[in-house]
Amino acid sequence: MTDLQKRSLFKAAALTAVAAAALVGCGKKEEPAPAPAPVAAAPAPAPKPEPLKIAFAYVGPVGDGGWTFAHDNGRKALEAEFGDKIATSFVENVPESADAERVLRDMTGQGNKLIFGTTFGYMEPMLKVAADNAGIKFEHATGYKQADNMRTYDSRTYEGAYMAGVIAGAMTKTNTLGVVGSIPIPEVVRNINAFTLGAQSSNPKVKTKVVWVNGWFDPPKETEAATSLINGGADVLFQNTDSPAVLKTAEAKGKRAFGWDSDMTAYGPKAHLASAVINWGPYYIKATKEAMDGSWKGGTAAWWGVKEGAIDIVSIAEDVPAETKAKVEEVKKGLADGSFAIWKGPITDNTGKVQVAKDTVADDKFLGGLNFYVKGVEGKVPGAK
Repeated sequence: MTDLQKRSLFKAAALTAVAAAALVGCGKKEEPAPAPAPVAAAPAPAPKPEPLKIAFAYVGPVGDGGWTFAHDNGRKALEAEFGDKIATSFVENVPESADAERVLRDMTGQGNKLIFGTTFGYMEPMLKVAADNAGIKFEHATGYKQADNMRTYDSRTYEGAYMAGVIAGAMTKTNTLGVVGSIPIPEVVRNINAFTLGAQSSNPKVKTKVVWVNGWFDPPKETEAATSLINGGADVLFQNTDSPAVLKTAEAKGKRAFGWDSDMTAYGPKAHLASAVINWGPYYIKATKEAMDGSWKGGTAAWWGVKEGAIDIVSIAEDVPAETKAKVEEVKKGLADGSFAIWKGPITDNTGKVQVAKDTVADDKFLGGLNFYVKGVEGKVPGAK
């Protein structure tokens, strides 16, 4: 290639480069992509409120089939009603002694804000613990002392006892009824008397024998007491103790008996005449609602019965006469609407003294201190003057 040709090639290449540069210089400048608009952060969900912590102190085991079993059914009704808005717990077999105070204080330390003590003997320990824990609400079953942050509740168990008595009076063949008593306090004496009054309304000839075991839950002693009553001529047994031992004893010895506090049919189906039951659920639900909405008030007392759905008689045996069943239903209806009064005079004690005058209805204060046996009950209330 000649020098002239080389110079021509270099010149052409230079012109091409200049043209390319000119094209680039004349082109549009590339703009960066716009930044995305900021997205507003979603508000954080409101924290879920802490559940109300509720504790129960039980005098017996939850499997006693009676008193404690009924209370625990009430606790379960609470859980079904309120779900995760509450958290419940319980301690069973808590003695009616200084140990009850320890358990109650432990419950306060665990953050419980509503505490139920389910037996009479917890009254004094609960009063002491309540005095030291003003921000906690205390409920005491069957007691009579209250405080600003402690109130009492009870069920009119004597209504169930009376209806059981109506059946017992009709079913006895020996005219002798037997009662296994727990502890001789007014609550239990009321039930013995009401059972006897109910029986006398069906059969004026009946008499009632009582054996005390001085405890709420003691199956061996309950069995021994039931056996003693049967050996003494009783063919229908009633109880104010917490286990099904009395009904089991009646079943084993071919006699009849009642369930108490809960439906005990399964423990002695041949012996079982009926069960006088307590439904604590309605009261526990009411008390919890009040604790949650701020309307709970201490220093008060509640005493619920058939009228409030707390007491009933269930699983009446098939061989109970139709007219007796009808009479029980009549009594139940009268208790519900207030047209029937169990404690309407004249009522005399077993010494012949008139305790409730004719046409007078005993008030709750009278019933709360009741310490005598009505006519027809043998013996004397232990400790009564």
